[in-house]
Amino acid sequence: MSAVLTEVYCTVQFEAIHSWPDCPHGEVSYLRDLHRHVFHIKAYKKVSHNDRDVEFIMLKHGIENYLNAHYPDKNFGAKSCEMIGRELMTAFGLSKVDVSEDDENGAVLTGLAERLF
Repeated sequence: MSAVLTEVYCTVQFEAIHSWPDCPHGEVSYLRDLHRHVFHIKAYKKVSHNDRDVEFIMLKHGIENYLNAHYPDKNFGAKSCEMIGRELMTAFGLSKVDVSEDDENGAVLTGLAERLF
């Protein structure tokens, strides 16, 4: 039997503001100013067996608590989807994370990061 990689995932929605102060593109120069999005996050974590050694509801709660604690004013500043994704991968040891703005455009990061928190 071939090896099977199993991951669990959770989804989180988080309303916040951010900006891209150094945006070099005139067409989207408005991104330099603070603007609002509903950020959609889909976080994946590898598991080692079929009895869910990572409970996805608890993973979801952990990410929600992390975002609320680190961004209580709902302001990501100049952080992009890529930066938010890397931060969450590191904090939660995720194998993959998808971060999008308004469930429309975003970034996908893949690769197990070291857990810091």
